[in-house]
Amino acid sequence: MGESWILPLDAGEATLATSGGKGANLARLARAGFPVSGGFLVTTAAYSAFVAANNLEAAIREILSGVHAEEPQSLEAASAAIRACFAAGAVPAALADALRAAYAAMGRPPVAVRSSATAEDLPEMSFAGQQDTYLNVVGEEALLQAVVNCWSSLWTARAIGYRARNDIPQQDIALAVVVQAMVPSEASGVLFTANPLNGKRTEIVIDATLGLGEALVSGQVEPDHYLVAAAGGRILSKTLGAKALAIRGRSGGGTVTVAEDAAGRQALPDAAIVELARLGRRVADLFGAPQDIEWAWSAGQLFLLQSRPITSLFPLPEGMAPEPLQVLISFGAVQGMLDPMTALGRDFFGAFFAAAGALFGRRQTLESQRVLVVAAERLFINVTTVVRNPVGRGLLRRALTLIEPGTGQAMETLWDDPRLAPQDRRIRLATLVRIVRALGPLAGRLLVNLLRPDVGRAEFQRRAEGAVTALYHREMAATSLAERVALLEQLVDELAGDLLPYLLPGVASGQVALQLLNRLAGGLPGATQEVLEVTRGLPHNVTTEMDLALWATARAIKADPASTARFAQADAPALAADFLAGRLPGQAQTAIAEFLQDYGMRGIAEIDIGRPRWCDDPTPIMQVLGSYLRIEDASQAPDVVFARGAASAETAIGRLVRAVRPTRGGRLKARLVRWMARRVRELAGLRESPKFTVIRILGIVRAGLLESSQALVAAGVLERADDLFFLHLAELRALAAGETGDWRALIAGRRATFARERRRRQVPRVLLSDGQALFGGSGAPADTGDGVIVGSPVSPGEVEGVVHVVFDPHGAQLAPGEILVCPGTDPAWTPLFLAAGGLVMEVGGLMTHGSVVAREYGIPAVVGVHHATTRLVTGQRVRVDGTSGRIVLLDGPAR
Repeated sequence: MGESWILPLDAGEATLATSGGKGANLARLARAGFPVSGGFLVTTAAYSAFVAANNLEAAIREILSGVHAEEPQSLEAASAAIRACFAAGAVPAALADALRAAYAAMGRPPVAVRSSATAEDLPEMSFAGQQDTYLNVVGEEALLQAVVNCWSSLWTARAIGYRARNDIPQQDIALAVVVQAMVPSEASGVLFTANPLNGKRTEIVIDATLGLGEALVSGQVEPDHYLVAAAGGRILSKTLGAKALAIRGRSGGGTVTVAEDAAGRQALPDAAIVELARLGRRVADLFGAPQDIEWAWSAGQLFLLQSRPITSLFPLPEGMAPEPLQVLISFGAVQGMLDPMTALGRDFFGAFFAAAGALFGRRQTLESQRVLVVAAERLFINVTTVVRNPVGRGLLRRALTLIEPGTGQAMETLWDDPRLAPQDRRIRLATLVRIVRALGPLAGRLLVNLLRPDVGRAEFQRRAEGAVTALYHREMAATSLAERVALLEQLVDELAGDLLPYLLPGVASGQVALQLLNRLAGGLPGATQEVLEVTRGLPHNVTTEMDLALWATARAIKADPASTARFAQADAPALAADFLAGRLPGQAQTAIAEFLQDYGMRGIAEIDIGRPRWCDDPTPIMQVLGSYLRIEDASQAPDVVFARGAASAETAIGRLVRAVRPTRGGRLKARLVRWMARRVRELAGLRESPKFTVIRILGIVRAGLLESSQALVAAGVLERADDLFFLHLAELRALAAGETGDWRALIAGRRATFARERRRRQVPRVLLSDGQALFGGSGAPADTGDGVIVGSPVSPGEVEGVVHVVFDPHGAQLAPGEILVCPGTDPAWTPLFLAAGGLVMEVGGLMTHGSVVAREYGIPAVVGVHHATTRLVTGQRVRVDGTSGRIVLLDGPAR
């Protein structure tokens, strides 16, 4: 039994479970021959033995039962009580003997005793520094006491609160301890194998101080700061810190803090800096990821004290080299959906982009296409070629201004980067021919749409309906998983080759009309806001139609006393369960079923075929219906608001026409303004139709795949019906062909990665191949500093209300008039808009669907607000000005 309590420092059995992260990594470094001070590992089994011998588990559970994670006093009290239990405990005799024997085998030198927890660092969650370290421990009894103190430090107030806030079970954790011979450090510090400030993998950062590194880690000293090129090890810069104090070992045990006069003295000589950087690169290569390394320097020799991943870095696409520099923009930011995507969801769009290349004579496969890449389970668009093209960069710049200005603002820092300078190449004739062949028919259809909007819109809708209907019949005819997978692959080609040439002009025609109207009205006072007013209450918008259909469903429920009573009695999950079981009162059951018949394929993060739809779980619909049923003011009824917006748009057209008449060429301009405004009204609403068409198609395919997977679940091949969405397309094809494998284990690992990535709150808008991650529009207007946050105005008007921060609408019910603050929106969010008084989003632009729908409903909206979901707090009162882009804080400063 005693053997499992102690392991050599280089033991192969040293894993995360037995030795914690710090111990497992040190063991790996030692086995690889890195300079690691000798010692041993006290495993988690020893911790468990101590807890069991002293009956601490029940005591810990009892103490934690009354803890409130957001109350510091409660956490401190719980920590003190648990640590008192540890202090009063006795180390079992056999365990104490094993510790003494291991210490004696080292020669009983002064040692460092460090905690090593089993909780792993996660995206945006770091467990570093939560447990204790004891330096210069001398003697057996002091060692035993230090080990118990380390175990006890698993229950610091900070650690308890951190685990509680991040839903990490308190009872499923344990602690190992690392015991190493003390290094009498002349200098020590930390090394980052990638620059943690800007994310660059091409830079190594070293902080160094005199004496033991505890002074630096605890923030007591201003260290030296060295910047080293990762390739070649050249020292790029050195900044000497004050290093006004140092912590050193004291004779007989413990440490002492001494004053230093070292501002002009370099803590680490140049040769050691270069050697340390070389060691850091080797460590990063060993672990396959950038590392945060603690080190020490003594008697001319470097020692590595620990290594852990740099959790603050956003991952790069696998295999992407830093140079030549590549520019990636977030596909999710453009779509208003920052969540990770399932493997099949990513492959669908990868295959679609590959097939779409055929329009330009460049047919590729999912595997060979390089436009869409994956980082952190999310899709990014590689726009490097466009950025390096003189014409392409201009088009991209203008497009981002409309679609996602935050991304455009982040890109502003890159246009002058010499590594991305435009390449002045002449377009080859063959390339020009391909472009003309691709764009010629699109331009022709766009022109038809502008000249005959009714004809163009009818053709657009006929094509879309035809594609959906044909797919439905083909899906009904498919009976096996293999047939359904083949249908999915055929569908990708058909979408790109047959439907896309009609969908693109349909969207573009409305946007072209809007931009031309802006040009015609340019120079008029308030022209921008007047033109936006023209887009209120747009007809032919499928998302608006969906929201109004849901409002009609709410009215049907409200007209039936039994249905209204049931909604007043039950929460949304219970209502959803009753609906799926057919137990709602007849009027509610029928009305909701009719709504889901038309829109049940929609859902949160719906561009990912792997995410649940409303027909799978109608809980979000029940929550929105609950909000609608609370709207008492008839003038604020969504259909009334929409009609009022349409009337306001007609009035705005009249004002624009009258405003241009007195200008030069005014009579002709007035006719053109009216003509173009009519095109905006007729065509701009089509912006949502392509996505709606794709989502309907994905919904049909998803339903078929789920039906086929039931047999695999029954056979034990899959655990859950939706497991197959965590397989790549090639793997799904292999599964359908009957290939065997441990599919359940593979999928379980991917589900765990997906769940971990969903915790990541900050996703960069722009990611560079050298590691730089640009999260917020660095060129965004600065906040005024007087209680005002500034973003991009996208829907005019002003409203005061109470903030309601929402990360997932699946669990949100807005009170009428609340200000919806969220990371971004896709169409499944928009039913919330009908109850909201205003909208604030972290991502989005003038023409993203959330902005379009907000304008149609007359909801003031501001987007591109960096960290809006953390700077604004639920319950805070604000004024949202969608005309100027200002958010005024009425009862407290921003965070």
